[in-house]
Amino acid sequence: MTELGNKIAQKRKDLGMTQIEFADKLCVTRQTVSRWEAGSVMPDIDKISDIASILGVSCDYLLKDDIKEEESIVNRYLSKLVENAAGKTVRLNFFDDEADIDLFNTDCRIIDFERNWMKVEADTKKGHIEKLIPVSSILSIEIKEAK
Repeated sequence: MTELGNKIAQKRKDLGMTQIEFADKLCVTRQTVSRWEAGSVMPDIDKISDIASILGVSCDYLLKDDIKEEESIVNRYLSKLVENAAGKTVRLNFFDDEADIDLFNTDCRIIDFERNWMKVEADTKKGHIEKLIPVSSILSIEIKEAK
């Protein structure tokens, strides 16, 4: 078994899902799932996102051998935090090496969020801006009180 196959099989089993149930959700055959898990065939790249979503893990967790499940769980909690802050006025604090000068010390609003990315808008000295920000660059999110 490959590392990817092991991860798919383990997470599927952890969810109490049979190969047939998993295959049905992905619109593939049970044999296809069996081959993925055995490592004899790799899933098509367009299936990876669907596999990750069904298993509740990130694509990074599935594809990178050095990503542990705990990191995937942290990403899920971070994603939930960002999801809950969507639409609210927030102050974003960035990791030092990923600081965003346009959003430094600026209130902004999260207008969209999908897995590892969020779209924010802010009124800055330069005017109104909209930016796509990688969630991984965020150190903390401070939700501002509604006025």
